[in-house]
Formats: sequence, C-alpha cells, structure tokens
Amino acid sequence: MSTAIPSRAAAVNAGDAIRFATAPCWLGTVLVAASDRGVCAILFGDDDGTLMHDLRQRFADVPLIEADARDRQLLDQAVRFVEAPAPGADLPLDLRGTPFQLRVWRALRSIPAGATASYGEIARRIGAPAMAREVAEACAANPLAVAVPCHRVVRADGTISGYRWSVRRKRALLAREAA
Repeated sequence: MSTAIPSRAAAVNAGDAIRFATAPCWLGTVLVAASDRGVCAILFGDDDGTLMHDLRQRFADVPLIEADARDRQLLDQAVRFVEAPAPGADLPLDLRGTPFQLRVWRALRSIPAGATASYGEIARRIGAPAMAREVAEACAANPLAVAVPCHRVVRADGTISGYRWSVRRKRALLAREAA
C-alpha cells in the first residue's frame, strides 16, 4: 500500500510540514529534509524507497511534502555540505531528540573534520562519564548525517564500529576528511 504525500496546501493546514528531496551523492543517495526551522534529516542510502521509509518512520505524525523550487535552496545547500563539509557552514538545523541526545549531538558537532573521539570521551565531555553505551545509542539515533558528525566517533581503541548508514560509508567519510 502506498502512502500519499500531501500537497503543499494540505501541509499548510496540517501545520509543521517536512519538505524533502533526494539526490545522488558520492556515498550513494542522500535524502535531505527540512522544516521551517531548518534541516531536520540528512539520510544516506542506496535507493529512494528505503530513504523514504526511514523518513516516514522518523516523522510519522508530520506531513511529508516533496520539495518544490521554493524549497530547493536550503535542500541544495545541505547536499553541497554533504559533498564538501566545511567548518562553520551556515546550515540551519532543526535538531529533534531527547535532552540527552541533544547534548551528545552538540558535543559531536565540536569534533573537527579529520579528528575522531571515542564514545567514552564524548560521555566525559557531556558530564556523563559512565554513559558511553548511551552515547553510542544517541549516535545511532542521529538523523543528520555529516551535519552532526557521528561518523567521527570510534571505539576506545580507535577502531571503527557501527554506523547507521553502513561502516563502509563511515570509513569513506573518515578517509575523505583525513585527506
């Protein structure tokens, strides 16, 4: 059964709509979604269908609208950011998570490109040194690939562990940033 995507008029009546677009990128396909407050999802995948499923799961109670020409500027800016992350890039974000997740995600945004930190280091940075496992869970829940750089978090011994969008993509992101 297909889920219809409401028109812009229906979304305006429904309130806080999420506009989205997909595009090819060097890591496969990227889906970028934004609310009126900013980019709320940057998701990687191999096909539009899987990405749309992920977006629908994440924003089940919010109307999803395919981006039109008026929406494309911010979404295109986010795609350019994925292609070439730049420090201080002015990409407005609409971070949605628990208070703990938001603390973790803010800490992740302070890790510079080309550097990594362990889950335990992030736990210590946010004042929760015994919560490395919960930091890993917050990384797994991150909806903003690259913008909230959870790919820069590694195990305590420096090895690469899981990444919600595949370890292959995590390795590629880290290698590109190290170059």
